[in-house]
Amino acid sequence: MTFVELVHAFLGEAAVAVVVTDAQLDRPGPTILYANAAFGRLTGRDHIEVIGMRPCFMQGKETRRVTLDAFHHALSAGRRFHAFLTNYRPDGTRYRVEIDCRPFRGVDGRLVAFIAFQREVIRRVGRPTSGEGGRYASRDSSNNLLAHHLRAMRVFEPGLIFEREIDGFGS
Repeated sequence: MTFVELVHAFLGEAAVAVVVTDAQLDRPGPTILYANAAFGRLTGRDHIEVIGMRPCFMQGKETRRVTLDAFHHALSAGRRFHAFLTNYRPDGTRYRVEIDCRPFRGVDGRLVAFIAFQREVIRRVGRPTSGEGGRYASRDSSNNLLAHHLRAMRVFEPGLIFEREIDGFGS
């Protein structure tokens, strides 16, 4: 069973968006190998049609270059990246996404793919930028059976959050 098949088996029906890319970080960048249906709903595109595309299709004029550079730097170093990004749907609608991207290594230790968990968030007016609760809340709450396991994996828990990028969005 390949990594992509394993992800599909366990996360294909997850309420949280999941996307797997190859480990190619040089330009033009990674290619999407797998996306679940929740990713399709989040991005406004058919999750099957995004296979073979590059994740940059979600970027637009308010997607911060400094955040994308930090994202690239973390992945190049084989580290996890957790941040908030401004993305766009095909109709031009912008949305705020929390992304938790992690490297996947083969048994030989070689970096072979990245898996990213994504969820749409909304700004919680009057909230501090850090601490319990934080500035953003998930748009959708889920009673999905996988939610407990994602929490156990510490998905969406702060690690490296690029807070400067979120300043000024949705004010």
